[in-house]
Amino acid sequence: MYAIVSTGGKQYKVAQGDVLDVEKLNAQPGDKVSLDVLMLADDDKMIVDPAELEGKKVTAQVVDQHKGEKVLVFKLHKRKRYHRTRGHRQQLTRLEITEIPA
Repeated sequence: MYAIVSTGGKQYKVAQGDVLDVEKLNAQPGDKVSLDVLMLADDDKMIVDPAELEGKKVTAQVVDQHKGEKVLVFKLHKRKRYHRTRGHRQQLTRLEITEIPA
């Protein structure tokens, strides 16, 4: 059984026990969070109807808060003597999926 969930403007395919990194959530390690379900799939059936999915949530536990890998942003205007280098590290939350509704 797996589900497609939405958080932080992105969609993720999750199964029970999966660990994934998502955009930063306002939760401390050990807290439980619920994620919106867009699709549920079992061995024999798939649920995509929003009316049936209303009220169903995937439960996850916050493992930790951390920063992602550094991304370099380089701007260049050729022949104008303009160049800028900046680095960025995105704030992330690591989640462990604990329960998927049946």
